[in-house]
Amino acid sequence: MPKVLISDKMDPRAAAIFKERGVEVDVITGKTPEELIAIIGDYDGLAIRSSTKVTKEILDAATNLKVIGRAGIGVDNVDIPYASSKGVIVMNTPFGNSITTAEHAIALMFALARQLPEANAQTQQGLWPKNGFMGVEVTGKTLGLIGAGNIGSIVATRALGLKMKVVAFDPFLTPERAIEMGVEKADLDTLLAKADFITLHTPLTDQTRNILSRENLAKTKKGVRIINCARGGLIDEAALKDALDSGQVAGAALDVFQTEPAKESPLFGTPNFICTPHLGASTDEAQVNVALQVADQLSDYLLDGGITNALNVPSLSAEEAPKLKPYMALAEKLGSLIGQLEGDQISGVAVEVEGHAAELNQKPITAAVLAGLMRVYSDTVNMVNAPFLAKERGLDVREVRHDREGDYQTLVRVTVTTESGERSVAGTLFGHAQPRLVELFGIKVEADLDGTMLYIVNQDAPGFIGRLGSKLGESDVNIGTFHLGRRNQGGEAVLLLSVDGTVTEPLRWEICNLTGVKQVKLLRFA
Repeated sequence: MPKVLISDKMDPRAAAIFKERGVEVDVITGKTPEELIAIIGDYDGLAIRSSTKVTKEILDAATNLKVIGRAGIGVDNVDIPYASSKGVIVMNTPFGNSITTAEHAIALMFALARQLPEANAQTQQGLWPKNGFMGVEVTGKTLGLIGAGNIGSIVATRALGLKMKVVAFDPFLTPERAIEMGVEKADLDTLLAKADFITLHTPLTDQTRNILSRENLAKTKKGVRIINCARGGLIDEAALKDALDSGQVAGAALDVFQTEPAKESPLFGTPNFICTPHLGASTDEAQVNVALQVADQLSDYLLDGGITNALNVPSLSAEEAPKLKPYMALAEKLGSLIGQLEGDQISGVAVEVEGHAAELNQKPITAAVLAGLMRVYSDTVNMVNAPFLAKERGLDVREVRHDREGDYQTLVRVTVTTESGERSVAGTLFGHAQPRLVELFGIKVEADLDGTMLYIVNQDAPGFIGRLGSKLGESDVNIGTFHLGRRNQGGEAVLLLSVDGTVTEPLRWEICNLTGVKQVKLLRFA
């Protein structure tokens, strides 16, 4: 039974879900890094919020860890590159608090429009400043949406309901999706020039860092109001203060800061500035939702292989996983075969699918190929860290999907590029479940890839198989299965033998010295 640790406080219903689904769970919160290091090795899964910092040291101690689930969006507290290198999947729950965050952005927009915090503070002081606060309506105004993903699209829907016009900048927003959302797709400069309100809903990347820079703030419509409930670092905070002081920006509301907790900021105390302490996801409903989602996601993976909202591996739904499992087994065996045969010579890999395989999600199939292939270089490789290791070694990886009908109902072909040219292997599924090799370096050969096998390339000639059998028999090595293929009579032939005994290095050399033998390799498959 898989075992999960919940190391941060979250709704108790998360632990109940693990138990109901057959996952052993411990709730141990408030541990120091040293205390967590001492216990983490016992767990297959780790469920966290923002308090637990999953560092290199913790990952090194987590010898059984397979998956980390963050109940929430941000994963700044997880060393994702190192987790990937260790073969650990990292998931988040990006949709559990989407509505909550979108509503907070709308609330801050209204607070800016009507100067609610200042009006409240002065009223409670007994000043009754009825004539001191002249607000603006949002009806008929233009909302500039930077980022039109899940949360941004919800904000757009709410804004349209308020009779606002919405202009959206998002490189990934298609014209069709913009029409469906009812927004105008625009470039950033157009948005800055048109918008009366700007709200940000984009992750923090090298491309989005300081997207509202001093230069871009100067391009905004005079009197614009800016809201950020996404990530700190999207706005140049010093430049925003200067824009507020000059009146270029009429008001700004931030729920996130470049440095958090934000104990000090150049914006604090600035007129027409509102801030909240990262409350975008802070509602009862959101806290429950993300806890339940992370429990379901970790259970799906540990029990069924389903991968949802992963940040370092292709997603694979719990429904897809059983269908893809035999294809991934085939792909891993093909990758292992060609990796063992070609080794360090490989500079590129192409994964081709056709037939039934072409109708499936190809990303997990490719990841399985790489997991088999990269096992030559690492004994801890899996589908998570295999692409990472392949990239580290500079391998060029391509995917090809064919709609054509071939000789088999399904076919997976792996072609590697080497100094001497391209070499490929291909396999299919027998009975929709059993992986079977059907082609090896251009030679038709049907073989199971299992256990310990001998790969022999020889000149096709009478008597060779007898001599080989005698040599193995003399060394007390039994032949389990025997698979033969050749290009033509008297030409090059390939033998794949599964063997029960131990093939020592001296025995391999004796086989190499048999007449007609060109190559002998010992292969091992899981």
